[in-house]
Amino acid sequence: MPLEVRWPFPQRPGLPLRITSTVITGLVGSYSRFWTKYMNYLTVYNQDVLYELIEKRPEGTPLITLCNHQSCMDEPLLWGVLKLRHLWNFSKMRWALAAADICFTKEAHSRFFSMGKCVPICRGDGVYQKGMDFILEKLNRGEWVHIFPEGKVNMTRELIRLKWGIGRLIAECNLNPVILPLWHVENNHFGWKTIHFKASCGITEV
Repeated sequence: MPLEVRWPFPQRPGLPLRITSTVITGLVGSYSRFWTKYMNYLTVYNQDVLYELIEKRPEGTPLITLCNHQSCMDEPLLWGVLKLRHLWNFSKMRWALAAADICFTKEAHSRFFSMGKCVPICRGDGVYQKGMDFILEKLNRGEWVHIFPEGKVNMTRELIRLKWGIGRLIAECNLNPVILPLWHVENNHFGWKTIHFKASCGITEV
């Protein structure tokens, strides 16, 4: 399925674009932080593992985080666990893969999601498509990329085959990426949502 809008990322993003992107990721991230921290039950274990990788991993070392996908709001609410200093830092915030047929159907939507560091992925176009190439380039620059390897919202929570894209990113990255798997479980109790967020180097509940 081809992308319905123009490719949203210029070859050489200027300072105005970086500022706008910082504002959008910061505002959405701050909302996510407020929602998960103050409007829900929230427990986090070993979040310092993620903080350490965001802030102190060796320069030029790419970071890949991946987790299960149970809700359309996993992205961005998962990142409510981050500090404001992460959410408002363009260079430290994650790049994310987003379904083109959901997030990139109109130019206005495309501009918003791309400013939020979301990259369009066209279903059915395979692992060798422009969005995957773009994300691979970001990894080769030592940046952080987050992926939902199930490739769709898995509301039934059944075990399904992971998409091959994660394999391509790891195999073709010119650098040695740090890979941090995460796991979260969402429960609704009297209208409130609880997210359990588990990290590979320990257990993280959100």
